[in-house]
Amino acid sequence: MQALPYEHAIQAIINRDPRFHPQAYIFLKEALDFTLHRITEANLGQARHVSGPELLAGFRDLALQTFGPMAATLLAEWGIKSCSDVGEMVFLLIEVGTFGKQDSDTKEDFADVYSFHDTFVSPFQPAGTTTLSRRA
Repeated sequence: MQALPYEHAIQAIINRDPRFHPQAYIFLKEALDFTLHRITEANLGQARHVSGPELLAGFRDLALQTFGPMAATLLAEWGIKSCSDVGEMVFLLIEVGTFGKQDSDTKEDFADVYSFHDTFVSPFQPAGTTTLSRRA
């Protein structure tokens, strides 16, 4: 199957499954490139397959580096609220032939790798604060 140009792949996915904003797919590709670069450097210039947890680590690090305290808000605006959402996007891209996979890769590789709240919200809350309280 011939891979579609990335922008066309995104549009094909959104036409049948509009859960995620187009920018979410663009950021996911940036996160994959970021992760591949990091893995290649660590492997003395040798590229290799990226696992779900590795992609999620790169996704997290790039989101925090790029968006800082706005990461949770922006990702939610794009429809990404959990690691499983990233996995859903990856497998949608696999279905259209844009991302590759190994036989051992599954959506479960992306389940509960980390908490979006603990990763993207908690570090930016004032010390000693866990939730916002409401006045009655």
